[in-house]
Amino acid sequence: MLPRFVTDNRLAISLVLVTLGMAVSVLSALGFEHLGGYIPCHLCLLERKPYYIGVPIGIVGLLAWRFGFMPRVIGKLALVIIAALMVWGMVMGVYHSGIEWHWWAGPTDCSGALSGMTTDANSLLADLNRVTGPKCDEAALRVLGLSFAGWNVVVSIIIAAIAIWGLGNNKR
Repeated sequence: MLPRFVTDNRLAISLVLVTLGMAVSVLSALGFEHLGGYIPCHLCLLERKPYYIGVPIGIVGLLAWRFGFMPRVIGKLALVIIAALMVWGMVMGVYHSGIEWHWWAGPTDCSGALSGMTTDANSLLADLNRVTGPKCDEAALRVLGLSFAGWNVVVSIIIAAIAIWGLGNNKR
């Protein structure tokens, strides 16, 4: 049995948790990229889109709840959209993880051999069109056996579950 405060404010608690969870997740990915030097592949960048879309939606839901502008309708709509976005993120993470584990083939534009670095200044502009980012079929890092894509699956499931929990009975 949950305390009355939690059940009475389930919508707000869920909105806060999912918005913070998405923000921390995407900021962590950006930190690994910009501070840790882990350059994301094409699929990694696509996996961030649900977070980029979801954080502002969560903020709008929180503002609607806080200032009383149709709080239940807007807040619940925000949670539904966030849950759907996280399911989308989970599916993309499963797809990407499967590519990394070589269970299925990935897109040809981010799998296979990488282009080399240019050594001729005259061909620099031409080489920019040929150089590709990291390969999607090789995990840059594994933590506790999971790659970034695998952790995206775990985080997406947790955030989607919290969003769905927040859709339950609300008093305010």
